[in-house]
Amino acid sequence: MARFRPAMTFLLCSVVCLTVRVATAQEESAKPLRAGIIGLDTSHVVAFTKVLNGPKSLGVRVVAAYPGGSDDIPSSRDRVEGYTKQLRDEFKVEIVDSIPELLKKVDVVLLESVDGRPHLEQVRPVFAARKPVFIDKPVAGSLADAVKIFELARESGTPCFSSSSLRYAPGIVAMKNNPKIGEIRGCDAFSPCALEEHHPDLFWYGIHGVETLFTLMGKGCKSVTRVQTDNAEFVTGTWTDGRIGTFRGLRENGGYGAMVFGTKGQSPCVGGGAYDLLLQEICTFFKTGKPPVSAEETLEIFAFMEAADESKRQGGKPVLLETVLAKARAEAAK
Repeated sequence: MARFRPAMTFLLCSVVCLTVRVATAQEESAKPLRAGIIGLDTSHVVAFTKVLNGPKSLGVRVVAAYPGGSDDIPSSRDRVEGYTKQLRDEFKVEIVDSIPELLKKVDVVLLESVDGRPHLEQVRPVFAARKPVFIDKPVAGSLADAVKIFELARESGTPCFSSSSLRYAPGIVAMKNNPKIGEIRGCDAFSPCALEEHHPDLFWYGIHGVETLFTLMGKGCKSVTRVQTDNAEFVTGTWTDGRIGTFRGLRENGGYGAMVFGTKGQSPCVGGGAYDLLLQEICTFFKTGKPPVSAEETLEIFAFMEAADESKRQGGKPVLLETVLAKARAEAAK
C-alpha cells in the first residue's frame, strides 16, 4: 500500500486545487461588473445608478464617474455639479478627474454625456482599453462621427451599442408580434422634438420617435422627405419594399407613441419610460458582449435623420439615405 500513497496524495491535492479554482471562479462570476459613467449632465445618470446600485442587483454596479459637461449647452453645463454631487454623496460613486483614470477602475462603461459632439473623442480611450460600452443618445453629434465610432468599435473588437429607451417600451414591443395587426406595413411614429443649435435637428430629441419608427418598421429605408414648421416636423420615409413610415416631431404637448398599420388591422400604441427595461438589455449586453441593436440599424436611423436635414435644405425634396451615408463615410475616412 505504501507505494500508492504518493499517487493518492497527488490525486487528493489535485482535487483540492480544482475545488479551490472552481470556488474562486464562481465567486468571481458572482461579483457585479464594475461600471463607470462618462458624463454627468443628464438625468439618466441618476436614474440608471439608482437601479444599478439599488437592492435588486442586475449584476452591474456603478463605482466611478467622470463629470464632463459642455459649456456651450446650458442644459449640460448647469446640471453637472448637481448630478456629480448626487452620485458622490447619495450613491457613494467615486468621482475621477479623467477618462483614463476611470478606465483603470471599471470593467464596463456607460457613455452618458448629453452632448453627442464629444462622444467620439470620449469613446476613443474606451475602445483602446477594450471596455464594452453603451453610448446613450445621440450616439454622436454628426453622422460622420457616428460612422467613425462604429468603425473604431469594429477595429478594436470592442462591444458597443446605442439605443433610446423607447425601443423597449412595452406598448411598442407588443406591436411587433401582434396577431391582430399581422405583418407591419406602415407606421406613423411621434415624439417630442425640441431642437438644439449644435446638433442636427432630429438628433437631439427626435431620435426617440425615429427609433420607435425603426423598432416597428425595421431596416430598409431608402429615402426621406421632410416638412418643417414652427410647431412640428414631419418626415416621410419610403422603404425598399414599398412600405411607408413617418415621424412627427412635436414642439408642444409632446407624447410618445405610434399608429401601426398591418396586414390584418391597425392599432395605436403608447411609448415612454422603460429605463428599467433598457438597463436590463444593457446589463445583459455587458455580460455577453452581444449588442442587442446592430451598428447597421443605428447608422440607418441616424442617416434617416441626416437625410431629413438635407431634405429640409433642399426645400423638401426626396433624399436617398445612401447619399448621406456615402458622404459621412468619406468624412470619417479623412
